Amino acid sequence: MDKAKIKGSFMGLMPLAVFLILYAATGIITGKFDSMPLLVGMILASIVSFALPAAKGEKKLSFEQKVLKFCQGGGEQTLIMMVVIFILAGAFQGVASKMGAVSSVTNLGLSVLPSKMVLPGIFLIGCLLSFAMGTSMGTIAALMPVAVDVAAKTGVNPALMAGVVVGGAMFGDNNSFISATAIASAQTQGVTQREKFKLNIMTYAPALLINVILLALYPIKDVAINSTHSYNLVNIIPYVLVIILSLVGMNVMPVMLVGVFSGVCIGVFHGDFGWISSMKYIQQGMAGMEDMSMIAIFVGGLVEIMKYLGGIQWLMDTLGRRTKTRTGAELSIGMLVTLLCVATTNNTIAIITVAPLATSIGRKFHLARARVATLLSMFATHVQGLIPYAGQLLVAGGMAKVSPVAVMPWVWYCYLTLICSLLFVFLGIPKVKVTEESGYDHFQEEEMNAERVSELEEKEVAN
Repeated sequence: MDKAKIKGSFMGLMPLAVFLILYAATGIITGKFDSMPLLVGMILASIVSFALPAAKGEKKLSFEQKVLKFCQGGGEQTLIMMVVIFILAGAFQGVASKMGAVSSVTNLGLSVLPSKMVLPGIFLIGCLLSFAMGTSMGTIAALMPVAVDVAAKTGVNPALMAGVVVGGAMFGDNNSFISATAIASAQTQGVTQREKFKLNIMTYAPALLINVILLALYPIKDVAINSTHSYNLVNIIPYVLVIILSLVGMNVMPVMLVGVFSGVCIGVFHGDFGWISSMKYIQQGMAGMEDMSMIAIFVGGLVEIMKYLGGIQWLMDTLGRRTKTRTGAELSIGMLVTLLCVATTNNTIAIITVAPLATSIGRKFHLARARVATLLSMFATHVQGLIPYAGQLLVAGGMAKVSPVAVMPWVWYCYLTLICSLLFVFLGIPKVKVTEESGYDHFQEEEMNAERVSELEEKEVAN
């Protein structure tokens, strides 16, 4: 099929528009933006997509052929690999939580926290905890009770303390090797976690340093955290292994398996569970990622149908007319993922949805895949920490007994990372040389092969 003859159509974006309208409407009506489960919204959008006509230049497909195309998108190789990694990351989190790794990391940080550095200390503990756990929500839930107690003792505004915790939580949401956000951004662009992490940390180091300095200068009463904080250094070994193996470049799947196995061995040795009972906690951790995995599969299928409907081509044509430079292309990717994140309050789903379009933009403007992956991750995480109706601010505000809106001005780290992200785009620093390996040449070959397979399968169905 000659792709050059396919005409873009705004109607091809109607399934996504329906999803966003339904999601926003239920949130406004109920006052809670998590009223509509994301998976239900994606299923409804998928139903709408089957009823729309093909783009001009596309062959008209039967309902059965549309379903097959949807399944091809949902079963795309990179997407399924990402789902498997999600499940393994969930298994690791389940084991690590049960065998005391989470509490050991938190208590280790609290035990060495100087009384005059409470605010930057709480922030850095949040960074460490979120980097180890790979979940911003888990970090907030674990650290906010301590932060609330410290706020009461020091007279610090509880909203400020909540903002400090959220900032630390968002550090790991972007940088952790086992964060769903980091996994999605790296896997969809075919880069390693180490490549993305290197660009992330170089870009965000100034934000991290400035935030620590600002918090250290903020005037508070001296306070001693007198509670006993017990920890076991052996319990943090699984986290240390995951971080070290990821940094040396090992594939993320065996890294997750090493993390799970080491966690199980330590948990059994300490009597936290037995060999057989450990499977229950592995399953519970996996179950926490099942919803995200199913949504990712439906998003992949929906994006494939929107390509067939001409929606993706329309976006590319529109961006192509208005975007003339690499800087403009990178900014477009950042703005797209930001807008979708604001609409869905789920940065991982925003990344998965925008990723195919980001790949197309990256190929057209000869961008480095590592920079595109970093853009997706950065623009999706700093905005997530600033949305008052997103889970992070809702949980932090609820535990601090303040309005989520009151927390927004105090999430200094997210504002600083927003500035750093824009500098990343406009200054082009750190630079990544675009070569055949670091660019999208190999991606293009894979897509062409996938299209050939797709056409053969369509002919088989037709026959």
